[in-house]
Amino acid sequence: MSRLAAQQQALLDALFLSPTENAIENDSVSAIKTTARGLKAYKSNAHALAERVLQAAYPVLTQLLGAQSMGALARTFWHAHPPACGDLTQWGGALPEFVCASEQLAGEPYLADVARVEWALHVGANAADAVADYASMALLTQPDSGEVRLQLAPGCAVLQSPWPVVSLVNAHLKGEPTLAEAGLRLRAGTGEVALIWRAGWRMQVREALDGELALIGALLAGCSLGQALDAAPDLDVPAWLPMAVQTGLLLGVSLSPPLPALNPK
Repeated sequence: MSRLAAQQQALLDALFLSPTENAIENDSVSAIKTTARGLKAYKSNAHALAERVLQAAYPVLTQLLGAQSMGALARTFWHAHPPACGDLTQWGGALPEFVCASEQLAGEPYLADVARVEWALHVGANAADAVADYASMALLTQPDSGEVRLQLAPGCAVLQSPWPVVSLVNAHLKGEPTLAEAGLRLRAGTGEVALIWRAGWRMQVREALDGELALIGALLAGCSLGQALDAAPDLDVPAWLPMAVQTGLLLGVSLSPPLPALNPK
């Protein structure tokens, strides 16, 4: 390994490896001992960047933990899951599982699901745009409308939790319900299903209706409308369709692609 390569590797180790993993007294690090002050600045900047990135992606988790504890979590997470690419908006997706596995946070088991909802909101905010095609809704009046597919809004996702994650997220981001009401639901162990999507430029999250988890899950898996409806017998479809259009959840309808032709033997 060249001297420059050794210095570069030592710098990466110092930035991303945790202090207990970073063996200071090895040959590689000795090559940059004279730049210890600069290295400390690099590491401090990396930690500050980790804190800013995760606090932006997880504002509710930050409020629940407190800025100081969230900062410590971000620094630890930086070393456990260092960025894999230069676009830091894509970094942080492993945090919910990291929180779930944390012994220090084991007494607050709802935090991981709150983080899952927040990451879905973050991913949706960065999803590709989609244009609504309301004229295509006429396909729903066709006799074979069960074979069409629904085009859902960017960032659409559903998440089932044994905790009131929708109430907790909306209480902190929107003030509805109140923090007191969300706390009552949390203490009562009220589970909620979060439905997430982007309406225009604004991310939305609400509690899913009866049957909506199954319907959206089937649609996201690529099922036709007929298949999705079979999976969601409890959903009031005549009431759901206009509401989905009005709220920007449903953007259009498309014909199912034809089945591939069999190759003759």
